[in-house]
Amino acid sequence: MSALDTLNSVAFSAFGEHFKWTDVVGNGLGLAGLALGWRRSVWAWPVQLLSGVVLVAAYWSAQLTGGVGKQLLVIAVAVWGWFQWRRGVRDGGEIRVRFATWRERGVLVAGTAAGLFAVVGLFTLYPSLSWNPWPDAYIFVGTVAAMVAMARGWVEFWFAWLAVDAVGVPLAWNSDLKFSALVYVIYFVLVIAGMYAWWQQTRVPRHGGPVLEGAAA
Repeated sequence: MSALDTLNSVAFSAFGEHFKWTDVVGNGLGLAGLALGWRRSVWAWPVQLLSGVVLVAAYWSAQLTGGVGKQLLVIAVAVWGWFQWRRGVRDGGEIRVRFATWRERGVLVAGTAAGLFAVVGLFTLYPSLSWNPWPDAYIFVGTVAAMVAMARGWVEFWFAWLAVDAVGVPLAWNSDLKFSALVYVIYFVLVIAGMYAWWQQTRVPRHGGPVLEGAAA
């Protein structure tokens, strides 16, 4: 049995459903990364990176090429976000958060829409890449948009995650990634709590000093 087969073996069964190790470990790390992001910890990024590595195997086994591509891009964005946040701390500042400006929101929405149509077009042109192009592309592009917003310190990061969760639950469940579907439900709770925590931080008075680039008002 190969290492990939071992990772994709059944970790446990419950209520007649089988849960794979890659699905359990990868999404467990994803939850930890989101919780660390809620706490504005730099460690959120390396944990997200490791989650992406494990979930590549999970999506590959489910033949969701779009999911694999998403996780590879998540890994790349996690490296960039890690660099962004580490630079803010190294320069003596703190990881501060804020609401994006209307211009920044427009750029984020336009970029997300353009990315969605581009990825759907790719999946339509090459059907073997995904059996369900629209939701697969939606989650792919939405996750990247959310992580970019997180790296910039925008509260809108949490709204983007809510939008991803709305499609992620049924898609994961129908793709035999049952633990992923359950984790998306837990994500919803964490997202609400994180959104409130970051919103509260935007109300804290600021007193000079360097801050994370992209997160200053």
